[in-house]
Amino acid sequence: MSKRDAIFPPGRRALYEKHRYSAAIRSGDLLFVSGQVGSREDGSPEPDFAKQVQLAFDRLNAVLEVAGCSFDDVVDVTTFHTDPETQFETVMAVRDKAIGAPPYPNWTAVGVTWLAGFDFEIKVIARVPQTA
Repeated sequence: MSKRDAIFPPGRRALYEKHRYSAAIRSGDLLFVSGQVGSREDGSPEPDFAKQVQLAFDRLNAVLEVAGCSFDDVVDVTTFHTDPETQFETVMAVRDKAIGAPPYPNWTAVGVTWLAGFDFEIKVIARVPQTA
């Protein structure tokens, strides 16, 4: 049995270690990315919702890049929202820029009451491209 292949984006490892989880785990040709939030450099929530969503996607992109992936490799998306009805339009605008044209990955959106001070979180599963 192989060990977990942990992936960390540059400059953020201490935040992950503080909270005892990995940004992502590579298992074979799959990448399981932990929930990414719109945090400032110190790990605190960005108060502006649109900026928070953009930062969450930026953080996700950084993890994907370290693993040799992009949004084109994402096959499954799960998002968490503290107020889905009012937040949906903002999230979709950022999502559409990041995900791009069809075919889209599957997506599950979940309304929650608590995200540790955040209002949005995104986690994905991606297929790691084969290297030459």
